[in-house]
Amino acid sequence: MNIAKPANDAAGDVVGLVAIVTGGASGIGAACVRALADGGARVGVLDLEPGPRPDPARLPLAADVTDAAAVGAAVAAVVAEFGRLDVVVNCAGIGAVGTVEDNDDAEWAKVLDVNVIGIARVCRAALPHLRRSPHGAIVNMSSIAAWAGLPNRALYSASKGAVQALTLAMAADLATAGIRVNCVCPATVDTPWVARLLARADDPAAERRRLEARQPLGRLVTADEVAAAVRYLASPAAASVTGAALAVDGGMYGLRPPR
Repeated sequence: MNIAKPANDAAGDVVGLVAIVTGGASGIGAACVRALADGGARVGVLDLEPGPRPDPARLPLAADVTDAAAVGAAVAAVVAEFGRLDVVVNCAGIGAVGTVEDNDDAEWAKVLDVNVIGIARVCRAALPHLRRSPHGAIVNMSSIAAWAGLPNRALYSASKGAVQALTLAMAADLATAGIRVNCVCPATVDTPWVARLLARADDPAAERRRLEARQPLGRLVTADEVAAAVRYLASPAAASVTGAALAVDGGMYGLRPPR
């Protein structure tokens, strides 16, 4: 049994750890890469277009989470480069708009393949290495959509609900191996993906105000705020946290303030 023990480092510190972040080239994933690297971790940045290598602590790798062979090769490359693997952050994901009537079978298969089965592929490839780590941790990216019924997000919500359920099941399965599994549930985050979504609205400014107003703090969540939560869950400071779904949502899920 390889039970993770708290480190003597400051809270949230990931110094010396090696992590993989899928979807790490943009948005929340890129913010997670920055947060981990700034905390002293070395990071494999997995993405369809990972970009150039900015520094020795970050290793960009082209990998499609729907391709098991590509995922396996990327995980192996990270371990070959950095000598170990301690943390997996599953940020790769795609969206879908519409009611249950609006997305066809092909769209359902595509979104679930990336958002849910993609996590399974990455974790399968990473687990042999995580089992050798004294601080093994997996952090999945769920969403407020897993908890709250959002209009015109049937498929996306289903995928993120599955991520949350998968997180709990994996946490139960891996507890005796000392591998912690948690997820983060953001509300609407100010990312390039949301910006593109807003640009397609009839009145982008009005739609942004609507999204801000539905979150009790009155603004969108920032990618760096989500990344800070991910870094905490990935760190030895969270050694007793597993099977948790951490909301980073401006109070959207649990609060009903007067308007």
